Parts: sequence; structure tokens; C-alpha cells
Amino acid sequence: MYLLLLFFALALKPLLVFAGWGYTDDGSNYVIDVGSKLVFKVSKTNGDINSIVYGGTEYQGYSGKNSHIESGLGKSSVTIVSYNSPANLIKVTVTYGTLVHYIVARYGQNNIYLLTNKGDVSVPASRFILRLKPNILPHDSSMSDFYDDGSTAIEATDVVLNSQGYTKSKHYQGSNYGRVMDFDYVGKTTGSVGVWLIRSNHEKASGGPFFRSLVRRSTVEADDLYEILFYNMGHTDPERWGLQGPYVLSFTDDGAPNTALFARNANWSWFDTLGIKGWVADSGRGSISGAGIANMKDGYTYTVALSNTDYQYWGAAKSGGAYSIKRVVPGTYTLTVYKGEYEVYTTSITVNAGSATELSTITPNSDPSDVTAIWRIDGFLNFDSKPYKPTYMHPSDSRLSPWDAGDFTVGVTATSSFPGYMWKDVNNGHLVYFKLTAEQITSGKTIRIGITEAFANGRPAITVNGWTSPLPAASIQGGTRSLTVGTYRGNNFIHSFAVPASAFLTDVTQWNVLKIIVISGSGNAGYLSAGISIDCVDLY
Repeated sequence: MYLLLLFFALALKPLLVFAGWGYTDDGSNYVIDVGSKLVFKVSKTNGDINSIVYGGTEYQGYSGKNSHIESGLGKSSVTIVSYNSPANLIKVTVTYGTLVHYIVARYGQNNIYLLTNKGDVSVPASRFILRLKPNILPHDSSMSDFYDDGSTAIEATDVVLNSQGYTKSKHYQGSNYGRVMDFDYVGKTTGSVGVWLIRSNHEKASGGPFFRSLVRRSTVEADDLYEILFYNMGHTDPERWGLQGPYVLSFTDDGAPNTALFARNANWSWFDTLGIKGWVADSGRGSISGAGIANMKDGYTYTVALSNTDYQYWGAAKSGGAYSIKRVVPGTYTLTVYKGEYEVYTTSITVNAGSATELSTITPNSDPSDVTAIWRIDGFLNFDSKPYKPTYMHPSDSRLSPWDAGDFTVGVTATSSFPGYMWKDVNNGHLVYFKLTAEQITSGKTIRIGITEAFANGRPAITVNGWTSPLPAASIQGGTRSLTVGTYRGNNFIHSFAVPASAFLTDVTQWNVLKIIVISGSGNAGYLSAGISIDCVDLY
């Protein structure tokens, strides 16, 4: 009788029961145990991660919201499979229209590996959101994205102002996170548990190495961490379709995540045989390397980037100018050399699978500073220290100096007092006073105004004394908010104005007056009026 009862007891147990490692089906979810301290659930209906338990504590969710792609998918096909080789792995595949999303666990690792393949515009998936319970992770009111109690929305619903005049927004990166090339992960630690979202290599993302995008949101009610697949604020590239990832949710016992998980370090060969749609193994990729960059300027970091309609990559040049970029999908790319964040050289190269494309020394041919200027302004108000305040404050923030800082006199006024941003409705009509020698006034000159971003088709026009420039065309920029959501980086553009000699004063003791005016037929009022981010103003 005992043996018969034992037989029936065993027969009634689910087939997928493991001591630790493995998965079970509770009817609504796949329950995955990594065989260490992490257990999580994936909805069989839509692929949401609706429970994340680490060390016995639930971290997932608030207000009925789960962690998921975008704001959640509708009814999807959700399947699960386990592998014994190349390691003990579990893979969940979520298919929703032309989108395929993967959730992968690996034995003994307190990580959730995530990959997303978006096939076209029919599915709104531009980010993965990790939603964490309130009052588990610490909240620091100094963080740029922390919403203080009593704050008031001043722009849409996502930029708020508190009683001190400080502004906060989920769009602001703050001092810890800046350009995408500057960080490998986002997250926090309680002092005993660390929760980290490690970004992918962004080869299918938009905007290149200097792009700033949403990384986290923090309030007294909740915490969100983001992996941005395509960010539509201030974007510079069209959306790229295909596979993005792996990006990794990683739990640690307080410390920072394992650097072996960072996109620039990781060995992802164990994904090669998992049937991931769009996966390109390292054996099917190539690389480039360069001997050097000539005529590098002191005080600047040089970055080399590759881009085409399907992929983007980048790498920082060493002090001597040598550089390399690995794990590049084969194809023809535009190679761009950046001095700081300004492109000073471009060419076309081809990358082949399984081989390195080697380039001889590059000599930049479009560095504006190679032109000897009569005068040049290249330091700007509110951009005088890093991290730049406008990347983590709304332009109206009380901690910023007033944007209408008064007129500028060449050779007298500190360059750091020239406004870095100008708006049609805020600080328009800025004046620059300058003198020329008797020899200099005998011929026409060029005034250049270099911009890094323009909002609502903003562009500069000028007058010099009584002369008025033709009205320039707008540069090509993203069509969304930019200057007010923490980014000054769009498409670099130089507006050049040929000023005739007749425009200058003949009395060399007198000050010539340059007036810079932002023009546009678009935009709204205040800081949402047409505006520009200025990188340099010079005369030669």
C-alpha cells in the first residue's frame, strides 16, 4: 500500500519540477529558478515579467505594472525551451506580430538575458522597462530624475519644478549617466543588494556614441530602469530594424555588476546555437583598425564611429590616434572621426566577415579650428563645467545662470558668459561687439555660427552694423523636444555668412556690432519656442 501511495504521489507532481534550477508552469506563468538566488515569472499570455524574487524578496512591480517591452504587449505566443548544451539554459520566446522578444536564464547566474527583434513600424516597441517596487532601492533627492513631493509639472507631464526652483525629469541623465558611450549599465544598490540593467552594444539603436537617452525614472512611488531600443527625443538617425541585445538584468550582493557582462567585454558565443532571430555570431563579423590620426589637437578626445542604415559602432582613439572597432557586422559603412563631438573627417569603408580592415593614418580635413580666425568664441554660459548643467536641468532651473546674460565684447568678456542656448522667445537678438584693423576692413569676411542642435527649425540670422544677412535654411534635426529634455546634441551644422567689406565700420577705433537672431516659423512660447545650441562663433 505504501508503494502504491508513493507511486500516485509522484505521478501527480508536475513533470517540470527541479531542485532549484529549472522551470515550472503554474498555469498562468513560466516560473524560472536559476539555481541560485533568483526566481522570476514570465506571463504565458503576453511575455511580461511579473515577478522577480531575489534572495526571497520581491522586487518587481508597482501599481499593477510589470516589467516588459514598451508598455506591454498584447496577447502573444509565449513558448519555453531548455538546453543542456552549450550550458544549462532556459529560453522564453515571445512573438507579437513582427516583434520577437527573448528572455534567457543560465544556470547558477542571477541574471536575466534579454534580446528584442523589432521587424518594422507595426509594433510599438522602443524600450524595455524594468519596474521595481517602491521603498526598496534608495532615493536620493539630488538625482536628476527624482520627483520630489509637491513638484509641479511645467512641461508636458514629464518635467517638474519643486519649491526650490529645481527641475527634475526622467529624461535627464544627471552626473552618473551621460552619453551612451560613457556608461555600461544603470541601477542602484541598497547596500546589500544591487539591481542593474546592463545596456546592449546599441548596434541597432540611433544617434551614435554621443546620444543621450532615457535611462531611469525615480519617484517616491517607484523606480524604473530602461534599455532604450529607439529613443524619439532628439534622435539623429532613422530607426533601425532587427535584433538588439543581449541586454542584461543583473542582481548582485551590493557590488557593481560583473564587467564580463558589459557589451564591450562579453563573450556571447553561447548564444550562437539558440536560434535567436537576427543573431550574428562573432565568426560572422569583422573588425577595423587604424594606424593613427594626424594633427590631433590637445585637450580633445577623438572617437571613430561607423554607421549605415542597419548598424552603428564606435571606439575611442588612443593618445597616439590608433583605434580599433571589433564585432562589426559585414557591410559598407561611413567612417567618421570626431574631435570631441564634432566630425572632422569622413570616408567610406567595407568590413568583411572574419577579417580586419586596416586603415593607414587619417588626416582630418574638416576641423573648423584649422581655419585661423580673427576672433573665436567657443566657451558658453551654463556649459562651463562637466557634467553640463543643461543635461540634467530644465533651462528654467534656478541653478542655471540667466540665459540673457548681456552683450558680449570680444577680447573683454569671458567666453563662458556667451549663451550656449538661444531661443526665439527667451534671449533673442544677442549682441557681439568687435573691432577690426585697417587692413582687415579692406575685404569681406566670413562669420560662422556652429550649432549642435536646433529645435522647431530654429536657425541663426545676423546683422553687422547696418548690413543684414540673407535668411538661411533650417538644418536637418530631429522633430521632437531636445534642449528642454537634457540633450544639446543633434546634427552638427555650420551656418556661414559672407559679410561684405562695406558692412564694417571704417573707423577702427569704433566697435562693430554683430547681432545674432534666432528665426523660425515654428515652435511655441518660452523654452519651447524655436531654439539653437551653439558650439562656436567666429570671424575670419
